[in-house]
Amino acid sequence: MFAKLEITAMAQAMASHAGARLGAVSQNMANADTPGYKARDVADFATVWEAGQGGAMRSTRAGHLGADPQTMSTVAVSGSGATSPNGNSVSLEGEMVKAVEVRQQHDMALAIYRNTSGIIRASLGRR
Repeated sequence: MFAKLEITAMAQAMASHAGARLGAVSQNMANADTPGYKARDVADFATVWEAGQGGAMRSTRAGHLGADPQTMSTVAVSGSGATSPNGNSVSLEGEMVKAVEVRQQHDMALAIYRNTSGIIRASLGRR
């Protein structure tokens, strides 16, 4: 039943995107002192969602709905900040800000999913 609702598919894709982006952010933070490491990020959710739209549901594995992992690969970010003398382009402050954005995106996806399921339960007469 939930699989046929576009809003729940979008919420699931948004949560998957947040997970992929948090993985990139944590990898950047872990390599903050690695010489020559270039910061990486995932394309924004709107780009990923539109790239995956083709009328059909997307799945990461059989029986699982979500955003297509091929469209969520990390790419090197051309940061506006300075590169350190060892060639590293990671800014810990910038990565912390991204982590907060990712958390907000994930919380929004969960709120959408929770409210949608609440509406469906109410329409079925269950609370």
